[in-house]
Amino acid sequence: MTLSRRLAAETLGTALLLAAIVGSGIMGEKLADGNVAVALLANTLATGAMLITLILTFGPISGAHFNPAVTLADASQNGIGWSDVPAYIFAQVLGAFVGVGAAHLMFGEALLQISDHSRAGGAQLFSEFVATFGLLCVIWGCARLRSEAVPFAVGLYITSAYWFTASTSFANPAVTLARAFTNTFAGICPTDAPGFIVVQILGAFTATILFRWLVPTIPFEPKEAVLLDIHNMDDHST
Repeated sequence: MTLSRRLAAETLGTALLLAAIVGSGIMGEKLADGNVAVALLANTLATGAMLITLILTFGPISGAHFNPAVTLADASQNGIGWSDVPAYIFAQVLGAFVGVGAAHLMFGEALLQISDHSRAGGAQLFSEFVATFGLLCVIWGCARLRSEAVPFAVGLYITSAYWFTASTSFANPAVTLARAFTNTFAGICPTDAPGFIVVQILGAFTATILFRWLVPTIPFEPKEAVLLDIHNMDDHST
């Protein structure tokens, strides 16, 4: 698959993901009549369902990363060439901002916003580390051992992590950046976003290192099909 097609898939997929996250947050808050648990449940179900469909749709094209932490982790294992990483991350960040803007327009919100939703503190940062660590564990384990389960496993993991982490599981630097620019249910204060991004990357690489040991057959050789087709790569077990 050409790089331009893969980048288009990453941009569109990430945009639709953010439209689902922010849009369902707005809708959930409007309909929940002040009940935050109901609003969060609506946000959770829409996000998890959207992730499953997006990975099924765009996985065969780009690997359906939609997440710079996933792209960096995959490149560290030679699943995607390092030369493609900057373009992937740019596409993901661009798509994330497009998705936030689309959600604002759909609900008649101001297009440009800055979030004042504080998500500060050690508990929030540790939650993001755990959320991203778990996400990469699910991706690496399923992609190598039962690849057909990846879309459903990722969607279900994020659905769960919304509820078992104090941060509601952003687990994605592009998502975090874009959500700093929506002052809605899904927002995060811009001053809190850098800390989230740092611990997300740390969590992703911790899981990657762990799975190099747990499943040493995760390949070293770069392939065009990226993460979701890892099961088709050569066995390099030692």
